[in-house]
Amino acid sequence: MKKIAILTGAGISAESGIKTFRDSDGLWENYNVEDVATIDAWYRNPDLMTDFYNARRAELAHTEPNEAHKLCAKLEEYYDVTVITQNIDNLHERGGSSKIIHLHGEATKACSENGKRFVQDIGYRPIGYDEKTPDGARMRPFIVWFGEAVPMIEEAAKVVEKTDILIIIGTSLNVYPAAGLIHYAPAGTPIYVIDPKDVQPISRNVHFIKAVATKGMRQLYDQLVQMA
Repeated sequence: MKKIAILTGAGISAESGIKTFRDSDGLWENYNVEDVATIDAWYRNPDLMTDFYNARRAELAHTEPNEAHKLCAKLEEYYDVTVITQNIDNLHERGGSSKIIHLHGEATKACSENGKRFVQDIGYRPIGYDEKTPDGARMRPFIVWFGEAVPMIEEAAKVVEKTDILIIIGTSLNVYPAAGLIHYAPAGTPIYVIDPKDVQPISRNVHFIKAVATKGMRQLYDQLVQMA
């Protein structure tokens, strides 16, 4: 069975109602990235960070996976599929995908501020300001913020190195190290990019599908099923 690696960004979840950061009405319009997405911000104002991610978690409780998430999962009927996502939502899991690598953490989990230890699934409930983990440290969202290492990047690179087909959905390919994963694909690997907006030029033979995630993935799914 051929292998497919799918790299997803905020664009795949936009049609489920989760705003992207790069859109004109995205989340960054109301928050400075330096205030809610860096490790320095956590130590500067952990209450604000806790509130911000509590809100993201609560929003997620009322959000459903869309057809693009579900089609990623449905490809498992024909291919060995691994999803590598930059998103912190759980829509790929709820859409049915069985193999998922979260590069930037998971909104429904919490851990110790003393490194990402004592990870626990907290579902959609808020984290309290005074909550502690077993090491006595403050509980924080299980998110990889700017300024922190991306521990799952090596595992993701190994997946892309062995893939037969690479699909990229809803990501600007501007955030590293995730954006660099494309360069791990073997020479000659078909690469499909689904995005309604222009994505930065890629110095490889890439098939661009300029469409929102649901429409683009439907088109590509039908094509890949015929190829299987």
